[in-house]
Amino acid sequence: MQTEVVKTPGDKIDRRRALFNRLAPPGLLVLSSILAIVTSDLITPQLWKQQLAIALVAGLVVLQVWWFWAGPRRQHPDAVSVTYFVLRWVMGATLALLNGFFAFFMAAGYFDATHLIPGRRRKRFALFAHSIPISFAQVGGIPTDGAVGWIVFGCLLLANNALLTFVGRLSEQEEERSRARAATIIELQQAQKENAALHAQLLVQAREAGVADERRRLAAEIHDTIAQGLTGIIAQLQVVETTNDPDVVRDHVTRATDLARHSLGEARRSVQNLAPAGLSHDGLPEAMQKTVDQWAERTGVPTELTVTGTAARLHGEISATLLRITQEALSNVGKHANATRAGVTLSFMDGEVTLDIRDDGVGFDALSLPNRTGTGGFGLDGMRGRAERIAGSLTVEAEPGAGTAVSARVPLVVDER
Repeated sequence: MQTEVVKTPGDKIDRRRALFNRLAPPGLLVLSSILAIVTSDLITPQLWKQQLAIALVAGLVVLQVWWFWAGPRRQHPDAVSVTYFVLRWVMGATLALLNGFFAFFMAAGYFDATHLIPGRRRKRFALFAHSIPISFAQVGGIPTDGAVGWIVFGCLLLANNALLTFVGRLSEQEEERSRARAATIIELQQAQKENAALHAQLLVQAREAGVADERRRLAAEIHDTIAQGLTGIIAQLQVVETTNDPDVVRDHVTRATDLARHSLGEARRSVQNLAPAGLSHDGLPEAMQKTVDQWAERTGVPTELTVTGTAARLHGEISATLLRITQEALSNVGKHANATRAGVTLSFMDGEVTLDIRDDGVGFDALSLPNRTGTGGFGLDGMRGRAERIAGSLTVEAEPGAGTAVSARVPLVVDER
């Protein structure tokens, strides 16, 4: 089992900070050395001081090269990191007393002391230790002009440490906020994964429920159309068996043939309706337009499709449900409404899709119908069940003599494939 590593903005910041902590000491050492060389005759004219400075710089170069190689291997402060830090401070502080420009190099301790020294109090002492040579450099070295120089040094030392404390507090607060943001991001990502898994599970359940619904619908259609047609054929043939009149035989054979053709057409239609084949190559608006046009041509009832909003490629279950509801609603109009006009409106809105099918037919008393028939078959109950299985809803508005309006509302779930 593989564990997925979640990367957060805090991880990126930590990597940048670690890189800065590695590059700051050697970079500041180079800068300080250049400034010291330029000002050596002015600040450190004595030869022995220059030679000592060169030796210390060489020692620091060796120390930095070694730490550049060994430092990344150590994840936490230990005795080795403390030894490196102390050696660097001793040589850097001596250089800062020889030439004040090496105070730039000593400032590196402000950045990496928290990563190299263990313990909160030891970290604070390390920061204080670095502020001492920096304060000496600010007053031009160890004061030799009496109490005034030492007073100025003390004031600078206090000011430097007050600034360090203030910046340290801000840094700690920012780190706490960064950790909180990182934790929040991880929680949101986890919740997003859980929602995606739940969404996939719901779609699987909707697909399984859809299969069962199609079986019930097909059984109802077989009973209502094909079975009745076969019963009629049998009745016509039974009459043929009991009569010798050629005209009567011809008439009943013709009726049986018409019933057989009609039953065959119903069987083909039922098979075609098992799956919305129109969605295999077209989007929902295109498939719905073909459905409306074919129904209008077959029934002779003028019907218009209107699409509003920005059409999106919906998830297959959503598209199939809306197309099935349209087919079933139009089928009901053709069977019962005796309408002269019909209209279908597909609306894409923020977060949901609505479908409205209306006609100007005879209508009916909606209050006289039960909310549930219990059959789950073809009709209003079947359409309502389809919508509810994908977290949608379906309402019917009807009045005798004033037509019927069927409205479905389903969530807008796009196909991410």
